[in-house]
Amino acid sequence: MDSKGYRQLGLALALIWLFFCVFPLWWVLVTAFKPPLAVSQGATYLPFIDFQPTLQAFRDALSGVRGDFAGPILSSVLVSITATALAVFLGAMAAYALVRFQFRIRLLAGALFAATAIGGFVLLNHGLAIRVPYALVLVLLVALPLAVWANGLNLPGPVLKNNDVTFWFVSQRMFPPIVSAFALFLLYSEMNKVGVRMLDSFPGLVLAYTAFGLPFAVWLMRDFFENVPIEVEEAAMVDDIGRMRIFFQIVLPMSLPGLVATAMIILAFIWNEFLFALLLTSSKWQTLPILMAGQNSSRGDEWWAISVAALISIVPMIVVAVFLGRMMRSGFLAGSIK
Repeated sequence: MDSKGYRQLGLALALIWLFFCVFPLWWVLVTAFKPPLAVSQGATYLPFIDFQPTLQAFRDALSGVRGDFAGPILSSVLVSITATALAVFLGAMAAYALVRFQFRIRLLAGALFAATAIGGFVLLNHGLAIRVPYALVLVLLVALPLAVWANGLNLPGPVLKNNDVTFWFVSQRMFPPIVSAFALFLLYSEMNKVGVRMLDSFPGLVLAYTAFGLPFAVWLMRDFFENVPIEVEEAAMVDDIGRMRIFFQIVLPMSLPGLVATAMIILAFIWNEFLFALLLTSSKWQTLPILMAGQNSSRGDEWWAISVAALISIVPMIVVAVFLGRMMRSGFLAGSIK
């Protein structure tokens, strides 16, 4: 087979793969516009030919016939945008620090922090019967300064540097999500008991998703900041410009492509996340994935209504994917630094 034959074979395989990827989206789209009879009588594919399209499923969804649609949509939008903004902002600062400053974290100082925190919590909670949130705050107020002080000493043992810190950030996503989600549920439950509402609340969900997206932000933004010429920052420091102004007025604008790409990727993860929303919400702040999972009724699976919910859920992510793809094709993600 010559090179032309290989190209034709590759094109055929790509078209087959494209069909398998696009057909489920087309099926959801047409089903959302089908009347119930067109769904139950058999497979129909083409509107105006196989069936007469209708907006009845959309009207039923938005009018509240099948439950509250507007609430989960608003919850997903507010929580996703807020958590993404916080994760990118905090992750950008952490990534910049890992690129421009040298960290030396002694392993024994970390072990001292862990021992003080765990031992102190057990003592306060079980020995002195102090509530969990208060015990956590107290042990952190003691363990964190103690570890910082110990890290400045000439302790023996391994010393962790910038690459180790970066790996630690990324490793937070290696644990099974149920481990952190269940622990967070228990912590939020204890906070609810002392009057700080975190379960089924906007702050609780935003805090969880910010922590969920932060490792991705640090990992992705570190590569973008490494491409920022250090000579630009050195010239600014010669003019007596502080680090904070350099970061916000010089580094961030020059890294705008990376910020946009990172925000889109984290937004997609948070928008589609199911487990945290399932455990940490009950009614008021449920998100679209929870709405999708609950789309059934006593009359069985009404696929036209389920397709409407799926369509509302996937359209924003399709827009994000198209926009991100155009950025990649145009070379925008290559950076604006020359």
